[in-house]
Amino acid sequence: MELKNILTHVDHTLLKQESTWEQIKAICDDGIKFNTASVCIPPSYVKDCADYCGDKLKICTVIGFPNGYNTTACKVFETADAVKNGADEIDMVINIGWLKDKKYDLLLNEIKEIKKACDGKILKVIIETCLLTDDEKIKMCEIVTEAGADFIKTSTGFSTAGATFDDIKLFSENIGENVKMKAAGGIKTLDDAEKFLSLGAERLGTSRIVSIAKDEQGSGY
Repeated sequence: MELKNILTHVDHTLLKQESTWEQIKAICDDGIKFNTASVCIPPSYVKDCADYCGDKLKICTVIGFPNGYNTTACKVFETADAVKNGADEIDMVINIGWLKDKKYDLLLNEIKEIKKACDGKILKVIIETCLLTDDEKIKMCEIVTEAGADFIKTSTGFSTAGATFDDIKLFSENIGENVKMKAAGGIKTLDDAEKFLSLGAERLGTSRIVSIAKDEQGSGY
């Protein structure tokens, strides 16, 4: 797969706590230049990014990030605020404790409420696969499908591990036909990216692929 094609699946990501506006603006410039699917940035920068990028680039942000244990009301407010500020896509973190406690109705309701607050924007649901059993991952595939979310996403990149090929394969076997998959966390090489895409992932959460593109500019990108 050509690098240009891979880049169209990348949510070019910068979510470090110490990120500055200059750094955020730089990844927006990269996203526009390399035609990435979006930039994924902290909520506090959404309005600035939306104003800066206009219609040149989709703006993605995170909700309940990275731990997911905010109340549903807080997550719904965060989502509505992000959409009002110009977010095109929302990546929310589930309440992992609720999943461990088998509080499936609460999880389902929360995703539905956040989807409603998205006001038609794309919703991706981060389930933090590294903390879950396979049975829990399968259950979340069912809940995400029933809730009407657009994507199921592997990881925040802030926990003990990131995306694995096995998790994307497991997702593909258990999600509904209207749910897409996003792999995130630890995607460092073009081989990794291409493998995830070949397994059916539609999006990749990473900063490394744009870095590779920059490195390859001199060799004819």
